[in-house]
Amino acid sequence: MYFKFSLRKHPDSGRLSGYYRLVESYRNADNRVCHRTILNIGFMEDAAPEQLNKIQKHLTEKYEHKASFFDLEEDPIVRRYVEDFWSRIVSSKKLDIKSEQQLSRMVDMDTIQHSNAREIGAENIAFQTWEKLQLTPLLLSAGFSAEDASLAATQVVSRAVYPASELKTVRWIKENSAVCELTGYDMDKITKDKLYKSALELYKVKDSLEKHLSKRTNELFDLQDKIILYDLTNTYFEGEKPNSKLAQYGRSKEKRKDAKLVVLALVVNVEGFIKYSSILEGNIADCNTLAAMIEKLSVHTCTGPAVVVLDAGIATEENLHLIQSKGYSYLCVSRTKLKDYSYVPDRLTTLLETKSKQNIRLRAVSTEKNTDYYLEVKSPSKEKKEEGMKLQFEQRFEQELQKIQHALNSKGGVKKTDKVHQRIGRAKEKYPSVQYYYEITVESDPKTEQATAMSWKKNPEREQAKADNLGIYFLRTNLNVQEEYIIWNIYNTIREIENAFRTLKTDLDLRPIYHKNDDATMAHLHLGILAYWIVNTVRYQLKQKGIKSCWGEIVRIGNTQKAITTSGKNTYDKVITTRKCTVPNKNLKEIYDILQTKYQPFTKRKSVVHKLELKKTEIPKLQLLTGG
Repeated sequence: MYFKFSLRKHPDSGRLSGYYRLVESYRNADNRVCHRTILNIGFMEDAAPEQLNKIQKHLTEKYEHKASFFDLEEDPIVRRYVEDFWSRIVSSKKLDIKSEQQLSRMVDMDTIQHSNAREIGAENIAFQTWEKLQLTPLLLSAGFSAEDASLAATQVVSRAVYPASELKTVRWIKENSAVCELTGYDMDKITKDKLYKSALELYKVKDSLEKHLSKRTNELFDLQDKIILYDLTNTYFEGEKPNSKLAQYGRSKEKRKDAKLVVLALVVNVEGFIKYSSILEGNIADCNTLAAMIEKLSVHTCTGPAVVVLDAGIATEENLHLIQSKGYSYLCVSRTKLKDYSYVPDRLTTLLETKSKQNIRLRAVSTEKNTDYYLEVKSPSKEKKEEGMKLQFEQRFEQELQKIQHALNSKGGVKKTDKVHQRIGRAKEKYPSVQYYYEITVESDPKTEQATAMSWKKNPEREQAKADNLGIYFLRTNLNVQEEYIIWNIYNTIREIENAFRTLKTDLDLRPIYHKNDDATMAHLHLGILAYWIVNTVRYQLKQKGIKSCWGEIVRIGNTQKAITTSGKNTYDKVITTRKCTVPNKNLKEIYDILQTKYQPFTKRKSVVHKLELKKTEIPKLQLLTGG
């Protein structure tokens, strides 16, 4: 602020004198310097030029909350004018005058810095779901301390958002994620050994967790477990695992014949929620896994009859009888194609359009083999697939026959009649699905017992019978139903367990397994299953509102929200620090609204670091004041 004056005629003395205005300079939107009048003061004939300079400087320092350079007690004229002008400035509200409290929050823009930016959106979604499932109270009741329960929440949320090894998870928590700010666990205490131990402790209460989660999700979403899906998958190990009981060679779903396997069996309802899980040896046959699982169904599902949906590999006669003896109904794919059957009279052929826009044909059939209801399903997509396989097997079978034929005319080739028939038998054994409609003729010399010629042709009737059966399979159930499409719709719920396996293996990175001992392996798989509970709870709610994004896409959207620390110096040279979350974008807000989650995981956290006062005899200390 400074004085500007113009010469005017003083009304009392009648002579020219200085007429003063108090003004300030500022830059407008066009970056041009402009002037603004703060006070019209008038004539100041009793103030000398030196006193005018003191007055304007002191008013400026008072506005900027700076200490005075002048002792007003020595100059009453300066003191009087400053007090009068300042009182008029405050009452006129021409300047934005801040109180001491307001001023302490004013930060110099040039000193502002942003630091410690961490992902928080996906973690917030997962942690709020953990809280909704009431897992912390369950762990506390199971003997976990508050700190251990907080660590468990940190680990499961981390597994859902960033599935990785314990070592990588520790680095991610300490460098990338704000998960500890949500769970309340001290980030400095996180180590890979604590994560290993936490996973083992969680596995010890596996049954309690699964029973609680099964009941809790049914209550949250008003679900009834009227249809239960059972299936199993396997995943492979990296390493030899010489002393493992779990790790065994078997038939790998990922075609890893070189690696040992472990089997994961799941009981799932039609909404994709796991009712029970079991970890089994890698070489166990599919059909031998059901007995132990069926005993757990009554504990982990609702009371009353339910339909157990199975794949063909598990649906042996013994297992179907076991299911029925426990009071459940069953629905499965028949292990073999029916041959001697007839269409049920007075039942119409049903045509349905699948989600992939293909028409399938359903017809009820009966057989003298048993009294179960069978449904013949004719699928165009399956027919196309089997047609391709048929042509491929025919080509390979004929290539084998050509090799045998070529050997008859080659020097040193196999010509003995019995040896030739042995080679033909091995080819038939290799391609059983196509060999039966080939008629193979071998001509031989009785004297030398050597084959002299060989030819083959297809039997048209048998080949046509094969073609007519392409794309056909049979559903089997002991349910008493009158509409074919009901059976089809119930069986199609098995896609949900396939989705569960896909999420576990792909989104939650359950394969491969690197752990060396069986306890760590089971804890690793169980941790993935707990993370799946979080994932499926979120996805179920989103799917009800039409959002069918995979979990990886939901995490990507969540990662757009960050928690950021912003700091800067105020007018008292104190460092003001605040930690806040960024505003979620449109897609994340939509997810938050559906999940009924707050946009801001936590309120702003503010601290003030006072200016350092250096002393000769001691190291400077920071005095930290925390605010809301």
